[in-house]
Amino acid sequence: MPPPPTTSEQLDAIYTALGNAKRRGMVSTLSLRPATVSQLAEEQQLSLPAIHKHIRLLEDATLIQRKKVGRTNFVALRRTGLLQGQAWLAGFRADWGNDSENLENYISALTSN
Repeated sequence: MPPPPTTSEQLDAIYTALGNAKRRGMVSTLSLRPATVSQLAEEQQLSLPAIHKHIRLLEDATLIQRKKVGRTNFVALRRTGLLQGQAWLAGFRADWGNDSENLENYISALTSN
């Protein structure tokens, strides 16, 4: 099932969230298994207040979901958020190719007139 349409603000949130190494590490961990907030904090060597700030950014970017059971916060990856970012990048895939070839073709087109 394709991801829902993505707004510019959603893309900003996704790529801002992924622009931090600690948050990318959290996403990497959560891609393998859900975790508790305490487990993520220990793994990333962050205090609980610091990890909660990172979690809030990842939640706002729709990259993770959190559920509180009793006193424990569980966190899991939301793949739809990652799919939205991936879908935006995939729109450029047809234009990719060899970087130098692309530049050479552009220069050739400009100078052949």
